[in-house]
Amino acid sequence: MHDEFLCHVTAYGVCDGQRVGVPLGTYRAPTLALALWWLRDRASWMAERLDPLPENTVFPPGALVPVAGTVADVPTLLRAWCADDLRQEQVADELAAGRLVRIAACDDTTEYELLAESVDALRMQRTVPAFVVPVVPVA
Repeated sequence: MHDEFLCHVTAYGVCDGQRVGVPLGTYRAPTLALALWWLRDRASWMAERLDPLPENTVFPPGALVPVAGTVADVPTLLRAWCADDLRQEQVADELAAGRLVRIAACDDTTEYELLAESVDALRMQRTVPAFVVPVVPVA
């Protein structure tokens, strides 16, 4: 069993023709349960900031407009991932096995990424392949 987990959240976009990553947070979780909690919390945190309530008085009228129907709804995807017990269990199993887990969603301008991995696996130079979890349900 892996005891500690390193978790990151990053947003990637393009600036001046170059792909750039903006770190949004890092957490060294002392347990698997806390690593999963932090990933869900950060996914929820991003969803709330990407999809604020239009009736909030902080925003002037007309400041927020819906995106086109062709653009991925990242906040909804992140909220669905947080609420999916089966995918949470799958992530827990992969982390417990020492695999890197990457959860990602993107819209037309930005890719949002949550990463987690065992500190023990990092020390062992990650000898097993990464486990990538799509947030878009596969048909």
